Amino acid sequence: MSGLYVHIPFCASRCIYCGFYSTTLAELRARYVDALGREMRLRAAASGAETISTVYIGGGTPSQLTADELHSLFRYINNVYSPDWDNIEVTMECNPDDVTADFCQVLKALPVNRVSMGAQTFSDERLRFLHRRHTAVEVRQAVGNLRAIGIGNISVDLMFAFPGETLRDWQSDIDAALSLDVEHISAYSLQYEEGTTLYNMLRQGRIHEIDDELYRQMYNTLCDRLTAAGYEHYEISNFAKPGHRSRHNSSYWHNVPYIGIGASAHSYSCSARSWNVSDIRQYITTVESSQLPSEQEVIDDDTHYDDTVVTALRTCEGIDVAALKPRYQRYILSAARPYIDGGDMEFSAHRLRLTRNGIFVSDMIMADLMMG
Repeated sequence: MSGLYVHIPFCASRCIYCGFYSTTLAELRARYVDALGREMRLRAAASGAETISTVYIGGGTPSQLTADELHSLFRYINNVYSPDWDNIEVTMECNPDDVTADFCQVLKALPVNRVSMGAQTFSDERLRFLHRRHTAVEVRQAVGNLRAIGIGNISVDLMFAFPGETLRDWQSDIDAALSLDVEHISAYSLQYEEGTTLYNMLRQGRIHEIDDELYRQMYNTLCDRLTAAGYEHYEISNFAKPGHRSRHNSSYWHNVPYIGIGASAHSYSCSARSWNVSDIRQYITTVESSQLPSEQEVIDDDTHYDDTVVTALRTCEGIDVAALKPRYQRYILSAARPYIDGGDMEFSAHRLRLTRNGIFVSDMIMADLMMG
């Protein structure tokens, strides 16, 4: 069983923080969707059509596709993989302002049963700062429109640690998200990725990062408020009502193979991983010439162990040490001992986990536990 990820790189405009591959070349949409179908067929011809356990249409902004383009995309998926649509999780990312009543009628005709929306914040001032296209009111309207067509699994993304943001500001955003009564909430601190407009603003001194203590207060407030409201804190940045964890994203953290289709998409087979070219024109022309637009890396035992450290350790289950080969068991328990003694990790029932305090130094812990 494999997860299927399809990357839709089109955006109407580019947010100042975004480091993902995207493009505003809307004139290439129809040709790109056809190329996605071609890549699916090429991969199936090369290694066989795998059984699909989840489908995730991400971006970019998949909700920028037209009704015809969306129907074509799902027809390609159906023709190549024949998923059991009634029994798998099918997620589509949408921008809140795209989720109109008319768009929802298009969505209703597709096998989508889960929608993920980038709300980010319920402050219109901060939304303008990010160059987001939607308003706070449109997030609430979008949730209502999705409920009206029977979507019973909705996730919203939140951001915190904005320049100048206060703890009270963040608490207000959490309150607004909880009032939507959605099944899943993902929350990320604002990241300053090199090459983005936001990073350049920081370098130029036009904005400033919040201090570490305020960051800790914001993250602790997030965890406390959401768990008190009945959400499971099942991954560092993800919270779900019982039974509503993201099955697709969980595959990334639990060593489940996945297929990535589209420009810049990644695939993983437990023994190898590959990544597609991050250029939409090159992607299209390569696929149209019946070639796969990707490079591949074979994964050795040490790399597989390191991957486990940086993925499984993000989850509430942590790393199943008993499932590791003996030499890795010895290595990880020795490397983790100072963190266990210091209260940043815990080890019980063969599982090694981060504590709440450990999350704040997770990058350092992971680096120390890796072989490389």
